[in-house]
Amino acid sequence: MLRFRPMIASSEIPTCSASEAFAPLCELGRVLHEAAYAFVTPTPLTIERVNSRPENAIARSLRDFFGWSRPISPDLLQPDVLKLACDAGILQQRGSLVASKVRFSSLSGMLFVHSAFPTASADSVFFGPDTYRFAGLIERTVAGLRSPPRSVLDVGCGTGVGGIVASRAATNRPFAVLSDINPIALHLARVNAHLAETPAVTLAADVCAAFGRRKFDLIISNPPYLRDSAHRLYRDGGGAFGEGLSLRILSEGLACLAPGGRLAIYTGSAIVDGHDLFREQTEKLLAEAGHVYEYEEMDPDVFGEELGAASYCKVDRIAVVSLVVYG
Repeated sequence: MLRFRPMIASSEIPTCSASEAFAPLCELGRVLHEAAYAFVTPTPLTIERVNSRPENAIARSLRDFFGWSRPISPDLLQPDVLKLACDAGILQQRGSLVASKVRFSSLSGMLFVHSAFPTASADSVFFGPDTYRFAGLIERTVAGLRSPPRSVLDVGCGTGVGGIVASRAATNRPFAVLSDINPIALHLARVNAHLAETPAVTLAADVCAAFGRRKFDLIISNPPYLRDSAHRLYRDGGGAFGEGLSLRILSEGLACLAPGGRLAIYTGSAIVDGHDLFREQTEKLLAEAGHVYEYEEMDPDVFGEELGAASYCKVDRIAVVSLVVYG
């Protein structure tokens, strides 16, 4: 159990570049891991409701601070934690309190750093229930391969969870390419790969076309699948109901899939008048390409609050689905 020691807060909180922040942020993750820090991240709606309770206005522990994104008195932070957070440039002052710009969440014995709640910025890096389901899909996909993958591509990697979990699930610990168009995501994915001791490289790339003729044994993706009026990168999938990016990843990913490999996509689908629109478009594309695949509705109803938006006025529900294509 962590015990806090008093320390006087600095009057100013420094900011730094991603390269300057890398080492202290990695060290902070290591310190938290060794202190048995753990936090399972729920949905944003749950976080909002729990944090709205009067007794939860201010953090009293590292779980409150780095998990629930509650502000804390610097006096309650251990000196090493406070210094590393300052050196990483992740603190912001709120009067006499400080808040963290990032959170740390637990998954399969690992810690992943990602954006703090609320994820309101266009370049926020999300982690939540979808992440846990995505990780489970990847583990099952890797277990189903006839031989361990030699190469892994995580498209739109965000925190890098997909590539990291895939590499750790394979007996040969393959090298993973973590790609994204969001510089903040690439920075945090690099930190997370280091914390997980996973061989990986981060690469700024828009979907799969940038990889040309290079082939991957395992291509995975958990793309944004909603229509978001704020156009946040981690939410807005484009298309009629958020399916646009998922379909593009499927189409471009097939060209990069090695023979005998797998392409696994975890995404959402708008169900309109009983019809799974993403599945219908997927089946047409894969029939033309001649690929065998598995399609599963993993959760019939998520993000129900989105149905109040005008863009979803004809949608029955939003389902979470998985698509695994055989190379």
